[in-house]
Amino acid sequence: MKEKPSSFSIKNWSVDDRPREKLLSKGRQALSDAELIAILIGSGSRDESAVQLSKRILASVANNLNQLGRLNVNQLMKFKGIGEAKAVSIVACLELGRRRRGEEVQEIKKIKSSKHVFELMQPKIGELQHEEFWILYLNNSNAIIQTLQLSKGGITGTLVDVRLTLKKALELNATALILVHNHPSGTLIASEADKEITNKIKNAGAGMDIKLLDHLIVTEKSYFSFADEGLL
Repeated sequence: MKEKPSSFSIKNWSVDDRPREKLLSKGRQALSDAELIAILIGSGSRDESAVQLSKRILASVANNLNQLGRLNVNQLMKFKGIGEAKAVSIVACLELGRRRRGEEVQEIKKIKSSKHVFELMQPKIGELQHEEFWILYLNNSNAIIQTLQLSKGGITGTLVDVRLTLKKALELNATALILVHNHPSGTLIASEADKEITNKIKNAGAGMDIKLLDHLIVTEKSYFSFADEGLL
């Protein structure tokens, strides 16, 4: 007689092993990343539980939540047991986490260091798969007047309009600028193009008494500051 296959339904687990019940009884901090994802997807497949499926998904990105946040719906659906609805739930949850992290640094009103700029901009562009170029417009006290995306490009670069950059500075009565762009490749080496656009904006702004304070290259975990490296 063949044995009946074990059920992978969460309902058949012991109470301590059920992620939802565990969260309610012990708090969200008691759950592993896999258990939290298991709550999102609700169920696994015929062959594995929701937690086992979640562990497999996490293992594919070396258990790195930032890397998991880079997966899109189609990539997640490649895992057996993950349909469109489950994939959308995971993507939506991780995007909420990214936005929450961004809101936590919005209290930075006055720029005091390159680290402040990194903390402000990393949630916006640090994990993107394409390059974006942003400008921080500042007043005399180095307080942010406006943060503006100047351009959006591909994997290897983006175009920057110097005239548009300074036109906006004049409209805002800004006295200083900070340039920020990301490198999707993760490299923190300033290219010749990076240096060229930095010098162009610096020299053009100087004639209008608009000072370029810094240019940051941002990646997922770190940054390169032209000012810190003495390149301004």
